[in-house]
Amino acid sequence: MGNNIKRSKKRIVLAVLMINIFIVMVGVGLITPILPELITQFGASGQAMGLLVAAYGVTQFLLSPITGQQSDRYGRKVFIVAGGVIFAAAKFIFAVGDTLWMLYTSRLLEGVAAAMIVPPMMAYVADITTTEERAKGNSLLAAAMSFGFVIGPGLGGDSRRVWNERPLYVATGAALVGVIFSMVCLPESLSKEQMKAARAAVTRKESLLKQYARSVKSKYAVLFILVLVMTFGLANYESVLGLYVTQRFQFTPQSIAVILTTGAVIGVAMQALIVAKVIKRFGENKVIKGSLLVTAIAYAGLVLVKDFWSIFLITSGIFFATAMLRPALNTRLSKMAGNEQGYVAGMNNAYMSLGNIIGPVQAGFLFDLSMFAPFLAGSCILFIAFLMTTKFK
Repeated sequence: MGNNIKRSKKRIVLAVLMINIFIVMVGVGLITPILPELITQFGASGQAMGLLVAAYGVTQFLLSPITGQQSDRYGRKVFIVAGGVIFAAAKFIFAVGDTLWMLYTSRLLEGVAAAMIVPPMMAYVADITTTEERAKGNSLLAAAMSFGFVIGPGLGGDSRRVWNERPLYVATGAALVGVIFSMVCLPESLSKEQMKAARAAVTRKESLLKQYARSVKSKYAVLFILVLVMTFGLANYESVLGLYVTQRFQFTPQSIAVILTTGAVIGVAMQALIVAKVIKRFGENKVIKGSLLVTAIAYAGLVLVKDFWSIFLITSGIFFATAMLRPALNTRLSKMAGNEQGYVAGMNNAYMSLGNIIGPVQAGFLFDLSMFAPFLAGSCILFIAFLMTTKFK
């Protein structure tokens, strides 16, 4: 298949990939606006909320290097389909969950699903696009992710004062629909010869720890660290924003949903309409530098906000910068990967998951000390990452 696939077929394949990742992000975003009230109902703390958010990243972190590399050997489609089934199960468990352990189980399964879906999808885009098309393909996939997050908080915020499980049942059904679409419409992007060659190239198995150690020494190391920092910053922000505005300004779940939804709309518009053009015009390096700097400044500015509209503007700025940063990093990594697309996509997703673990846990811990601390710490870390990129040429 690869880059020789017809243009009309590419559009269908990209549409199926976008539908799947959209469904996943809707399911993830559903719980964001209602988490503060849900955690309060269970009598838990900000740290418990951070751990609940981070649980998703634990299994994603452990499995992503494996699924990415295995998709080089056995194909992308089988992992995407299996991940969709597991994600449907995770949302159903969250819907019926009436104890914290059930919610943690759901979040852990979501991480398994993400590890099985995201790296093969990223590698799939690289399989079917040329180098010139890569930025556009990555931008469309990122736009679908962001658009899912637009819909998710809106549905979750509609639960009003009482926890409403109906959107989660809808997410469960939607995930199963995505599975059917993938089974029927998604061809395998790798030939049997390519998969056979990838299996033959493996001479020994590496432990997970050795894989991460090798990634730190690889030519991708700096970019992997930037992926970690980007995800850490966003997870840090999203995990405690609801608690922050609830405690400081007494915002309702509906207000939180409006802020996150509108910010994500801006991100979607950027990714779908201009990101590929901006990357082509200025190059990945300049886009990465500018996005990190804007995000660092926005985080610091959050402690100065006084009302709904200032928070709205800050959030929009963060989503705008992230909309630029994610495709730029993914595009540069995929261009460097060559025939290691699955491995690089897997490690990329693993470092994302590591950020999804560290960000919420650190944010929850710092929030219990001071409501301003998570945002100031996030700003400092993002600024340090920006300084790292000043060596980029």
